[in-house]
Amino acid sequence: MNNYYIDFERQLNKLKDLNEKPALLLHACCCPCSSHCLEVLEGYFDISVFFYNPNIDEIEEYNKRLEELERFTGEAEFARDVKIIAGDYEPEKFYEIAKGREDLPERGARCYDCYRLRLKKTADYALENGFDYFSTTLSISPYKNAEWLNEIGMELEREMLRSVLTEKEIIDQAKTPVFLFSDFKKKNGYKRSIELSEEYGLYRQDYCGCIYSKRDRDRKRENK
Repeated sequence: MNNYYIDFERQLNKLKDLNEKPALLLHACCCPCSSHCLEVLEGYFDISVFFYNPNIDEIEEYNKRLEELERFTGEAEFARDVKIIAGDYEPEKFYEIAKGREDLPERGARCYDCYRLRLKKTADYALENGFDYFSTTLSISPYKNAEWLNEIGMELEREMLRSVLTEKEIIDQAKTPVFLFSDFKKKNGYKRSIELSEEYGLYRQDYCGCIYSKRDRDRKRENK
């Protein structure tokens, strides 16, 4: 298994002496997960947070997480310059990839495709809007597979590069965003996100967002 946090630190070290911060599009699943990630990244990047989560089961929950993210970036000193980009709420996209796999447990094939769905949308937006890097906050969670997330990110970076190289007449002018490796739970990152959640009184949901995660949560409660 690759240590993606080492790769992440290598990428950051290359940015230390730049005169201008590169633009990062950071996919965010929720505010608590974003908190520590923004704390780590703000010194290196001009950050825009991309809130795109079609897996969330209800529009009320979607809006609640988005509003909490907006509140936090307005209050936390290190996040004041962060821009929020609200993606469309498209639950039909999630149910399409989940079809036939509704009964699978979490952290299985359905979740892999959910990661890819959200990261693909992030990568496309980053390419269309001239971002230098793209990444996700998802790896801060101990319940998310960082190996999968980084593999998907690298695959999407290669896909974009191949697409641009075949479509552009002047190859040396082609610019595609670079995937920023991540495993934000390392070095007590998840613990720090909990501390920041307590400090700012953040809403911490107890399920990933999808109806299947909520179902599994409810079953565990009933069995206690």
